Amino acid sequence: MGIIKSGKVVIVLSGRFAGRKGVVVKTFDDGSPDRKFAHAIIAGIDRSPRRVTRGMSKEKIAKRIKLKPFLKFVNYAHLMPTRYVVDLDLKKIVEENGLKEGRAEARKAIKKVLEDRYTNQSTAKKENKKATGVSYFYKKMAF
Repeated sequence: MGIIKSGKVVIVLSGRFAGRKGVVVKTFDDGSPDRKFAHAIIAGIDRSPRRVTRGMSKEKIAKRIKLKPFLKFVNYAHLMPTRYVVDLDLKKIVEENGLKEGRAEARKAIKKVLEDRYTNQSTAKKENKKATGVSYFYKKMAF
């Protein structure tokens, strides 16, 4: 499928993470030996960061920006691509740790990357098209 590519923001449609946003890390258009269907590795946000205001203390802000990531193989049929693209480089993290053995370590590393990008979003605003994708990615779904 030509639409679902690395860096694309997608919405998971079914399963445990239904209704959650994710970023495509790696695609397998022709499947793989153990999964014989077209699928992708998705890194997403299970629990979104909460709203932060200017009057909050630094400790409170640090507590409220925590998020809970997920990392999952998902069939293309269970993904809805959006028009947004994100410039998060998560492929190295996933390939370093591997999904069979180091899933917990990969999730921790992804959490660090996502939280850092969330706190530094204002510096990247209005620079490029991908900044709008980042702001959309971190917004909680309204449904």
